[in-house]
Amino acid sequence: MQVELQPAEGLTRRLEIEVPANEIDEQVEKRLKDMRGRVRIDGFRPGKAPLSVIRMQYGGRVRDDVVSEVMGQSFQKAVEEKELRVAGQPSIESVEGEAGEALKFVASVEVYPEIDLGDLSRLEVETLTSEVTDEDVDEMIDTLRKQNADWKKVRHKARKGEKVTINFVGKIDGEPFEGGSAEDVEVILGEGQMLPDFEKGLTGIKPGEPVTIEVNFPEDYQAEHLAGKTAEFEIEATKVEEQVLPELDDEFAKKFGAESAEKLREDVRENMERELKQTMRRRNKDRTIEALTDSLEFDVPSALIDDEAVNMRDQFVRNQMPQADASKLDPSLFREQAEKRVRMGLVIMEVVRSADLKPEDERVDAFINEIAAAYDEPEQVVAHYKGDHQMMSNARTVVLEEQAVEHILDKAKVSEKKVPFKELMNPQG
Repeated sequence: MQVELQPAEGLTRRLEIEVPANEIDEQVEKRLKDMRGRVRIDGFRPGKAPLSVIRMQYGGRVRDDVVSEVMGQSFQKAVEEKELRVAGQPSIESVEGEAGEALKFVASVEVYPEIDLGDLSRLEVETLTSEVTDEDVDEMIDTLRKQNADWKKVRHKARKGEKVTINFVGKIDGEPFEGGSAEDVEVILGEGQMLPDFEKGLTGIKPGEPVTIEVNFPEDYQAEHLAGKTAEFEIEATKVEEQVLPELDDEFAKKFGAESAEKLREDVRENMERELKQTMRRRNKDRTIEALTDSLEFDVPSALIDDEAVNMRDQFVRNQMPQADASKLDPSLFREQAEKRVRMGLVIMEVVRSADLKPEDERVDAFINEIAAAYDEPEQVVAHYKGDHQMMSNARTVVLEEQAVEHILDKAKVSEKKVPFKELMNPQG
């Protein structure tokens, strides 16, 4: 086999490969002879058909199969010979060679970029730190109380935090519009469930006292037939209710598996601190890798970006539109974010390679134990991890990424920024 690496642009490599005719012909003849005893041909007893007849009837199909397999095997050998780190599947540009002739074909493929990490001691990284305060715990417990609250009917005008049940009819230029009317709609004032103008009009409403309000729809409103328009709504409240929070006592605590209110508070803090630790670790990993990635310039294989865009599209559909057909959503919508992910992934790979990092077993065990601690029966979760090859592989990957981040931070110029618990946990909030 002869291999020539031809010039190409960017990360593309073109391999011109030639396979001697005898390597193809010998395999074709061997397969035809093997078929002789298995195929049935009219006019001949089983296994007695002349090889020439077998060749005439099946030779073309067998040769195509052999050529396809030889091309795949030859490509792999050529990649190894030229020491290429291939990213994605090859594209066959041309194929030549009839029976009795050498097989010649040209395959183009993208390769992984050579990444120079540079001097990590010059890199500047700002990491985030936070802590769970008593106020954060109070707020979380208040949230639990609100989730278990009762509603009590009141006679006064609706205030912020109260629930209003309404019927309404909306009109534009005096004409009702699609989706503009509804009955028995529940709205908790102050939670931003409705457009600002609509919710503002509900504040102070009282059963038996209908109101008429104007609502301006934003220019970018999702319903195009309403975007930028002004509607008039006739609204009648049928009920106003105030929230009645349960007492924070031992009885309430038992709903969450705690024997007392004090134990509930301890459990809540423990859960919040565990979630904070995991989130802080994840966000600092992203900030560190992103800082390093942004400091580097390198090309990214299109094949990897395309694959990641499809993965992101499929994941989005599974999470947000589980009944939808993912193939109908163009993956190019995710391409920009996919390229960023691939870039960061390539940088992590290079840090791992250049520093010769290996996942440490004790850290993998600690990672699994930390996840298991959030469940009622952690021993079963650990056993499930240990018995699943894919889950263990994922755990090792996470630990290896953490080790890569630590390697970077050990060398970089690191500054810390302390942020409130809510800001760190909900950066978009």
